Amino acid sequence: MIALLVLLSLLSLLFLLFLWTVVSDRLARWSITAPIAFTAAGTLLSDREHPVVPLDMDTHTFQRAVELVLAVMLFTDATEARNYTRLKGPVGEGRLLAIALPASLLLATLAGVLVFPGRNWWLLAVAALVVMPMYLAPVLTILRDERVPLRVRAALNAEGGFNDGLISPLFVFCVANLVSAEGDTFGDLLLNAVKGAVYAVIVGSVLGFLASRTVRRALDSEWAEPANLRMAGLALPFLTYAASVLVEGNGFVAAFVAGFWYATTVSAIGGDSLGLVQDVGHLPALAVWYAFGALAAEAFADGIALQVLAYALLVLTVARFVPVTASLTGTDLTRSERVAIG
Repeated sequence: MIALLVLLSLLSLLFLLFLWTVVSDRLARWSITAPIAFTAAGTLLSDREHPVVPLDMDTHTFQRAVELVLAVMLFTDATEARNYTRLKGPVGEGRLLAIALPASLLLATLAGVLVFPGRNWWLLAVAALVVMPMYLAPVLTILRDERVPLRVRAALNAEGGFNDGLISPLFVFCVANLVSAEGDTFGDLLLNAVKGAVYAVIVGSVLGFLASRTVRRALDSEWAEPANLRMAGLALPFLTYAASVLVEGNGFVAAFVAGFWYATTVSAIGGDSLGLVQDVGHLPALAVWYAFGALAAEAFADGIALQVLAYALLVLTVARFVPVTASLTGTDLTRSERVAIG
């Protein structure tokens, strides 16, 4: 029975994917991307008693699957760095991570105090940590749109890739204090965050460098055809994520760093060398967005409170836009570029 449900779920997702592909260009004119479409499908097709695609979202396996999908997406995002070699100097990514992100988290928490008076501060902090990190998957075309200035794309990509490493330990810390009076101390939090980030950068750099050199050597020595080397690009994000988690590093950051190292090799291989990675990651990524839509349908089955709408509008606009644009003031980014990033 379980195998039949899995098969039906897979067939349903594949059917939705087929429908999407035949109308994708038409929907793109209205800025409806695949993640947005699958989120809407998950919301519309989810019923509490008889969902079209039954999903068990309370399992550890589901959590790991979602994390692996995100790691692959971050890896492919990082390979866009092969285009950033034309840039001279930083693009404000340090300010976005060190100034704008913490300020946004603080403003989002204060917005929660304003909109939801009397709520637990740890709960409001968790909410802020959920909504503030940026993820470009729903609008991934921005990173590849030549009409968008290169340094704007580079700033967004770098911030989107590294913010998970900063958010993850804070999230665990706040959840621990929310559910129990015995949370880690701030010193423990800081130490774990630094250790996780350092281990991730080391693992990502070592594996990314070794993979890049090995593939280059295989290409130059004609040990393998470029078409076959696409498999190396497919294996690398999974390998990096697993190795980083094994040593208690942040798997997302490790995959992103490995992608930076592998970026020049992608150019050397030529052709659509990342096509296989993107295709393999595409269906599970869309399944995750479908699950997100299903969760939204369940969470708001009884309606959406005006307080929730007010909070969402406040934190996703003012609380994010103001710190971002303010932190980039004084850089060589133009006003329109700062506003675009904000």
